[in-house]
Amino acid sequence: MRQGSLRIGLLVLAVLEIALLVLAVKWLGLALTVLLVLLTALLGGWRLRREGTRGWRALRAAAEAGRPVGPQVSDGLVGLLSALLLVVPGFLTDVAGLLLLVPLVRRAARHGVRRLTERRVSSAAAGDLFGPRQVKVRVQRGDEPHDEPPIEGEIVDR
Repeated sequence: MRQGSLRIGLLVLAVLEIALLVLAVKWLGLALTVLLVLLTALLGGWRLRREGTRGWRALRAAAEAGRPVGPQVSDGLVGLLSALLLVVPGFLTDVAGLLLLVPLVRRAARHGVRRLTERRVSSAAAGDLFGPRQVKVRVQRGDEPHDEPPIEGEIVDR
């Protein structure tokens, strides 16, 4: 079912991109439209090289320092996705790629990658990638607050 939805989504995206390109040619002219598509593709190619190098260096530095590599991997994936969206010809993908350069959007996308990864792999693997999982604990109403400090720990699936 998911592959069918993906295919339909890609088909709809392609139709929308072509329609937008036709409109852009009408409004801006062929030369300016082609120039915009080429410029965003060049920007995407430059970003692809830059994000790949930056991601690899951050991953190696985290691994050598013994820190979890998940944050570097998720940030690298978001950066590479941004670059790939800019390389693909079309204005919708360019807008999506440019949005992923905005720090707030990029942070939300990184968080989404982390959440998706944590749902798809075991808790032990997610802990190895991202470090101990942070959980919130709520005290039920009516319970007296305790003067004891909270107990820190991590969730382990077996």
